[in-house]
Amino acid sequence: MINTNDGYYFASSAQQALEGMHADNPRVLGWMELALTFLTTVAVKFFPVDLNTVILYMPAVISSLVVIPMILIGRLYGQTLLGFFAALIGSIAWSYYNRTMIGYYDTDMFSAMAPMFILYFLMATIEKETYVNALMAAFTIALYRFLYDQGLSIIYAMGLIYMGYMVLFHRHQKFTYHSIILIAIALMPLQWWIKVPLLIAAHFVFKNESVSLRHLMVIAGITLVLFLINGNVFGVIWSKVSGYLFRGTEEVGLHFYQVSQTVREAGTIPFSVMADRISGSVPGVIAALIGYLLLVMRSRPFLLALPLIGIGVFSLWGGLRFTVYAVPVAALGAVYLFYVLASYIPNRKASWAAVALLTGLMLFPNIKHIIGYKVPTVFTKEEVALLDKMKAIGSERDYVITWWDYGYPIWYYSNMNTLIDGGKHSHDNYIVSRVLTTDSPKEAASLSRLAVETYVDSGYRVAADTLFRNKQPDQVDTEAYLEQLRVGEVTLPEPTRDIYLYLPLRMLDIFSTIKVFSNLDLQSGQSYKMPFYYVTGYAKQSGNLVDLGNGLRLDLQKSVLQAGRQSLPLRRFVITEEHENGPVGKQVNLLHFDGTLSVIFMRSANKFLVLDEEMYQSLFIQMGVLENYDADLYEPVILSPWAKIYRLKI
Repeated sequence: MINTNDGYYFASSAQQALEGMHADNPRVLGWMELALTFLTTVAVKFFPVDLNTVILYMPAVISSLVVIPMILIGRLYGQTLLGFFAALIGSIAWSYYNRTMIGYYDTDMFSAMAPMFILYFLMATIEKETYVNALMAAFTIALYRFLYDQGLSIIYAMGLIYMGYMVLFHRHQKFTYHSIILIAIALMPLQWWIKVPLLIAAHFVFKNESVSLRHLMVIAGITLVLFLINGNVFGVIWSKVSGYLFRGTEEVGLHFYQVSQTVREAGTIPFSVMADRISGSVPGVIAALIGYLLLVMRSRPFLLALPLIGIGVFSLWGGLRFTVYAVPVAALGAVYLFYVLASYIPNRKASWAAVALLTGLMLFPNIKHIIGYKVPTVFTKEEVALLDKMKAIGSERDYVITWWDYGYPIWYYSNMNTLIDGGKHSHDNYIVSRVLTTDSPKEAASLSRLAVETYVDSGYRVAADTLFRNKQPDQVDTEAYLEQLRVGEVTLPEPTRDIYLYLPLRMLDIFSTIKVFSNLDLQSGQSYKMPFYYVTGYAKQSGNLVDLGNGLRLDLQKSVLQAGRQSLPLRRFVITEEHENGPVGKQVNLLHFDGTLSVIFMRSANKFLVLDEEMYQSLFIQMGVLENYDADLYEPVILSPWAKIYRLKI
């Protein structure tokens, strides 16, 4: 099994092409829309391997191709061995390995590899001024959207730098404008199968000697303007930057909470983390940055790599996901610095030995990281077995209400649909969060039915926007509407499919984050006071005191929770014990009527929950932990130590 949630999005696309699954899932990508799904489907169809094997090993196969352009860049400047040393680092450095290792089935396998091919061909075009290299550069750029469209702003920047460079230093040559025409066409937002014939035609037309320099300049200017307008270049770049710099609630219409606020990869990171992820260490990244500056001073075409190294530095503000782009260029920079330092050694063999030694020293922390980096699979074997059971129980028309982290794996293993998933997790996060955290089973069931039926009936528009009339003159007062759901004053649509609640044990660790998305007034955007929730697998008992970590101690004799100097009376102490077959065992001890906190000891999972009354009464805790449910609204389908799954009866 793979170790990245998003991988199941692409794997589901291959399933649809190979097995005919997900016919009623509008979110499944066509298998020919991206190189990853295309290559996966072709591999399974024409080679004696199954889908699970292909998605497990493909990242390592594809991502390793990054060594080719790195060695070729070294060879371009007569230093193939330096390219080889850099390739050793660039192909396994911390961030690159993390996002391309076996099991990390995602388009990230193309993230740095594809731009490095583009970089090589652009640099070769400048250095050699051959039409073949210009055409190859254009082809690789044209294919980029098919390979990895998320880094489009970087390719835009590289293309614009190339054009500026050529005009600045080679403005009197016809070749300059010929290549600019090709690059501008390649960058345009057209399908690759349209751009490739256009590029071939443009190449042969404008290569003709009868086309004057003036005409080429005019045509190059026109194609550049067309690209800038149609490609929305600055809008694309700004949206990427602003999306990671400005976070919080939305300002227009209803004020939904933005998901980037809670994504770990989108948070600011310290310099040491950036250094480790790009080069394996702080000295390594400093060597890389100095080496890159020396490369630019030695050969100006390395300016084209500035967007790649720059986006790596931007990770300090944008988040650690951006570090991977800088890894190969940083490796080239570091090795070049080693070469410059070693050049002061008179003996040639000793000089190269020094480069090899310094390269080995830089490799060491990265290899050490790889040895210790153990990533669990997205789901456990036991969880997958539950989803297999769901696949047999339900149909591909049915929907599962759960947090977006589990959306894609649920598609893949259960052949069902979800309201939110790894790519669709915006305003509908509010609805799912409300379902999971409300203390009203009636509200949760009604909102689930309304959201799913509204989503399907509206042609798969965002359910929250449709249901609440977001940004419309008749925008709904959400608090009043949800109160009507609690008391049953809203007429529900006729059921057209089954709806399931998926409440996994692993959700305990993110439950407070889930609460954030509905813990606000959508009209004003103001957050309510966060309820108290604490989960820990740490517990150390000494007599009547149980240390729960973070300054919390449970006094079993006095039935109080000690938090620093405070002693807080407990309302109840609950012990649960899971059974493989049958309902959960529960022992509920009522303690202090005026207590505001409860403690749940989940013996089977070895977890303690400390939570206030609001969180204790939430649907997830009541149904997912304690198995307390309204039999008129819900039917338990699977009750397992790993997850509780219920079917709506309304």
